[in-house]
Amino acid sequence: MESGDERQALSFVSGLVLGAVIGAGVAILTAPQPGRKTRKRIRKVARRAQGQTASRLDELATELKLRVDETVSAARERLPR
Repeated sequence: MESGDERQALSFVSGLVLGAVIGAGVAILTAPQPGRKTRKRIRKVARRAQGQTASRLDELATELKLRVDETVSAARERLPR
């Protein structure tokens, strides 16, 4: 199980990443350039974010599976047969 400190750290990092994404989006949308360039940059950033999100979800799924396996193993060891 996660401790309070781990949850706080995860919340902080999540907030930091979300703030960076929002800030980058605002910067792109308010930059003085033609609409075509802006749309191209938005597509590029969106593709990159999609790839990073997919990678992170894969990592989280793997980590969750490991933790579930560990929990099941520990429960089997503790339960009498």
